[in-house]
Amino acid sequence: MKILPPVSIEARRLLPSRWDILAAVLVLGFLVAFADASRFLVHPLSSISGDYLKLNPADLPGYALRTSLRMLIAMGISLAFTFTYATWAAKNKRAGMLLVPLLDILQSVPILSFLSITIVWFLSLSPGRILGAELACVFTIFTGQAWNMAFSFYQSLRTVPPELEEAGRMFGLNAWARFWRIEAPFAMPSLIWNMMMSMSGGWFFVTLSEAISVGKTNIALPGVGSWIAVAIAQKNLPAILYAIVAMLIVILVYDQLLFRPLVAWADRFRVSSEPSDEAPQSWALTVYRRSRLLDLMTAPFEQMMRWSYHWQPPSFGIKAAVRDVDSRLADIVWYIVLALLGAFAAWRISLFFGQAHFSWSDAATAFGYGCITLIRVIVLIGLASLIWTPIGVYVGLRPRLTALVQPVAQFLAAFPNNLLFPLVVSLIVFWDASPDIWLSPLIVLGTQWYILFNVIAGASTMPQELRDAAENFGVKGWLWWRKVALPAVFPYYVTGAITASGGAWNASIAAEVASWGDHTLRAHGLGAYIADAVNAGDFRHVLLGTIVMSFFVVVVNRLLWRPLYWYAERKFRLT
Repeated sequence: MKILPPVSIEARRLLPSRWDILAAVLVLGFLVAFADASRFLVHPLSSISGDYLKLNPADLPGYALRTSLRMLIAMGISLAFTFTYATWAAKNKRAGMLLVPLLDILQSVPILSFLSITIVWFLSLSPGRILGAELACVFTIFTGQAWNMAFSFYQSLRTVPPELEEAGRMFGLNAWARFWRIEAPFAMPSLIWNMMMSMSGGWFFVTLSEAISVGKTNIALPGVGSWIAVAIAQKNLPAILYAIVAMLIVILVYDQLLFRPLVAWADRFRVSSEPSDEAPQSWALTVYRRSRLLDLMTAPFEQMMRWSYHWQPPSFGIKAAVRDVDSRLADIVWYIVLALLGAFAAWRISLFFGQAHFSWSDAATAFGYGCITLIRVIVLIGLASLIWTPIGVYVGLRPRLTALVQPVAQFLAAFPNNLLFPLVVSLIVFWDASPDIWLSPLIVLGTQWYILFNVIAGASTMPQELRDAAENFGVKGWLWWRKVALPAVFPYYVTGAITASGGAWNASIAAEVASWGDHTLRAHGLGAYIADAVNAGDFRHVLLGTIVMSFFVVVVNRLLWRPLYWYAERKFRLT
């Protein structure tokens, strides 16, 4: 009998293990699902027009899969946008003068406005095919995800402790290496929590993105959003319950397979010299780490990143030339460029108003509706801050509780407000209540979670030494909140409040007009103004409402949130 030689340790390392089997099932399952959903892209657009969508429960798992894939694709694009846009704004002072206000404006533009303006262009990319509508849907979801993530990453890069930056220079790291080994890891915990919020925010607007209705264009992409829109139109309560269950299952799945592992992985980037008493855990992260197959697949990329840390791009004398240029002269040139861009934009806006034949009464009407919505947003964001800030601090300081709250908060944040239309409309009609008051809570239903998620992220990254020092000195009660907790989470709260405020303006479009069967309730406000214009295909008034909404959001950010942001950046950064 021939005895085989023992397998070496190096060879044994290459053999598949039980972890490899499980990891392969997860990865291949995703690829198969992606390929199955992609084959519908070549189908004719007529196949999803009209009343094709039937509320068959057997079709709902496939619809949920397609919605999830659209959101994951949009999330990937949002990450690429965040790492480029936010980094440029944070690292370049002159670029930040333009990019940060531009981000304010972008988050203020209603998602329906993006869709109504871009739908024709996306459809023209693939005439007669579903691909164009899919691209429009993904872009719409992207606009609901990217701005929040970019704001979060920008805030984190602006508040990197100087000690970390100095340590990177002492170790001879170039700018590229400092970014990936110091700055990006520091920003990871906050970014991941905002990724979760953005993913949930995508669910909040999924009905608007999948059930496309702009003027005479009516397209219902197969997905949970279009399912919900059809169920509401048909007053089909069982179908709505099926959609809620499907959403819950999908959220639990990607929480366990994606976000829970990311939260556990990012815990090692906490700014603390002491380990956390209760580090977050994830079974999926354990699988990914112990999988030899995944380790071999990712090894080349890891090695490429290590090589890039020592790569110095050729300057060709540009840096020396730039240093020789008077910074004041460069500032003057940059200001002139910004002034020219502003003048061009103002000319285009005035030309639009001239061609649209708007009267002063039209502008006054839109402005008056904007003032009404402004009052709603301020009151609701204030109430949400008072409620969720202390809850977020309490949860963020307890990793085990965070693990329990995380999927629940994701589900609540993902809950589209139109799923509450049956209850809200029925109660308002039954009690003959005022829609101007009782439709208002729907505005903050999805956006309040931006505050909670960011406060949790801030509390979870609080240095252990700070917590121990407060405990040793007996700092308790209001003194602990005023001197320890609130300063630690304040930069994160401001980031959440900015995005929550911008999201509330967007949500007003879906909240100020509520329909259930034959009953349609309207609250007076800019959201209802834009929603009615979109449904009527009146692009002139859509653009007018968008301009007014952007004006209000930018003014509020300039007068309130941006000063608080700069105060947090100067006063409460870890040094």
